[in-house]
Amino acid sequence: MRLMIAGGGGFRVPLVYRALASGAFAGLVNELVLFDVDPARLTAISAVLRAMPESDGGAQAGAQPPAVRTTTSLPEALAGTDLVFAAIRPGGTAGRIKDERVAQDLGLLGQETTGAGGISYALRTIPEMLHLARKMKEFCPDAWLINFTNPAGMVTEALLPVLGRKVIGICDSAGGLVHRAARAAGLPLPDGTLDGVGYYGLNHLGWLYRLEAGGQDLLPALLTDAAALTTFEEGRLFPQPFLKNLGALPNEYLYYYYQRDSAAEAMRAMAQTRGESIHHQQAELYPRLTSAGADAFTLWDAARRSREEGYLAEARTHGEQRDEDDLAGGGYERVALAVMRALAGAGDAQLILNTPNTLPSDPGGATAPASTAPEPAIPGLPADAVVEIPCTVTPDGAVPLPQSAPGAEQLTLLRRVKDVERLTVRAATHGDRAAAVDAFGRHPLVDSPALGAKLLAGYEREFPSLLGLWRG
Repeated sequence: MRLMIAGGGGFRVPLVYRALASGAFAGLVNELVLFDVDPARLTAISAVLRAMPESDGGAQAGAQPPAVRTTTSLPEALAGTDLVFAAIRPGGTAGRIKDERVAQDLGLLGQETTGAGGISYALRTIPEMLHLARKMKEFCPDAWLINFTNPAGMVTEALLPVLGRKVIGICDSAGGLVHRAARAAGLPLPDGTLDGVGYYGLNHLGWLYRLEAGGQDLLPALLTDAAALTTFEEGRLFPQPFLKNLGALPNEYLYYYYQRDSAAEAMRAMAQTRGESIHHQQAELYPRLTSAGADAFTLWDAARRSREEGYLAEARTHGEQRDEDDLAGGGYERVALAVMRALAGAGDAQLILNTPNTLPSDPGGATAPASTAPEPAIPGLPADAVVEIPCTVTPDGAVPLPQSAPGAEQLTLLRRVKDVERLTVRAATHGDRAAAVDAFGRHPLVDSPALGAKLLAGYEREFPSLLGLWRG
C-alpha cells in the first residue's frame, strides 16, 4: 500500500513512521510519501526518521519499514496513492498565534480549535483542503482521505461534497478518553473494540455516557469514585460532584465550555500562549534537526515530550502532571493506522470517528433508498451532519453505531455548535462573509453579534488572504 502524508514535514510525522516500522501496523504500508510545501521541514523530518532507533516492537515476521520519499509536488505525491493522510496547518504555527491572540485581545478564550480561534483556523484551512480533495479526484480518484487536519469535524464536513464517504475524520481525544476511563474502571478494552461504549458529540465536544461490561454499566460507579477519577486526565479536569450530577465524562475540550471564565483567565495569565510556545520551540528545533545527524531523533523526542507536558496547561493550575501514558505519545497515529488497516481489508475495527450522522438502513450496511429519510445515529442532530461517534470501519468505509439521545442541555449545545460549524463551512466554501460574521457571533463562547463582527475584522487584519476569499 502507498500512503501519502499531506503535511509530511509536520512535527508528529515520526510517530506515524514509528508505528508503521514496528508493532501491529508493520507491513501495512510499503511506500510512504511525505508531501509538504516547505522543503526545509521535509529535510528536518527526514533526518529524524533516519536517526530513529530500530525496534523489535512485535513487528510481523519479514515486515520491513516503508520506503520513504519526499516531494514538494502535489501531483507527484498523489499519483498512484492508495491512502492520503492529511495533517496540514496553513499559516504554520505563526498563524496559530494570531488565532489565539485576536480572541484574547477581545477578552475571549483564545484556543486553537475551540471558539473564535477554531473558526478562524477553519476559514484558512478549508479552502486548502478542498484543493487537496479536488487534486485527489484528478490524480488518485479511488484513494481514501483520512483527515486529521483541524478543526477535524468542520474540515471533514466541507470535503463531503467532493469525496463523499471516501473522507473520514479522525481525532485521538475521544478514543483516549474512552480508554483512560475504561482503565480507571478496571475494564479491559482492546484497541479496535468499543463494545459497551456509548459516546456522542462533535469533534472536541462530546461525552462518554456508557461504559458497559457483562450487562453492567460501570460509568456511574466511576463517577462517584473520587480516587479513581484522579487517576486520569478528564477525571481531574472537572469537579467530582459535577461529574456525578452530569452522569457522563466530558471530552477534555469541554473544559473550555464548563469552566470558560477560569480557562480564559488562566490563559491570559500565562507568559505566552500555547501557540507561541510551540512556534518558538519549532523555530529553534527544525534547523537543529537538519544538521543533528544521529542525534536528530533524540532531539525530536525530547521536544515532543516537552510539548506533551504543556498540553492543556491552563487547566493544571496546581502543578499536576500529565499521565505517563499520554506523555509517551502514540494516540492519533494509532487511530489513523487502525482506520487504514480496516479499509485495506485486514479486519474490521471499532473506533470513534468523524463521519456523517447516518445509520445504514439494515444491519448489513446497505444504504437507505433515496425515497427513505435517513435515520440519525445521534438522535436530535441532522443525519447529514458530521458528528464524532463510535463506528465500525470496513473496506467500504465507516458505519456509525446507534447512540442514545443526548440530554437536553447537551443536545442544545451540540445543535448550536453544529449550526456554527455549518455557517463556517458555508463561509469558507462559498466566500460568504456574512456567514462568517454570524458564525463568530453565534458561537456559545462568543455569544455576541457585535463581537462576531470585531473578531472577523481582527482576523482579516492578521490574515489578509481572507479578503480574497470573500472576493473569490
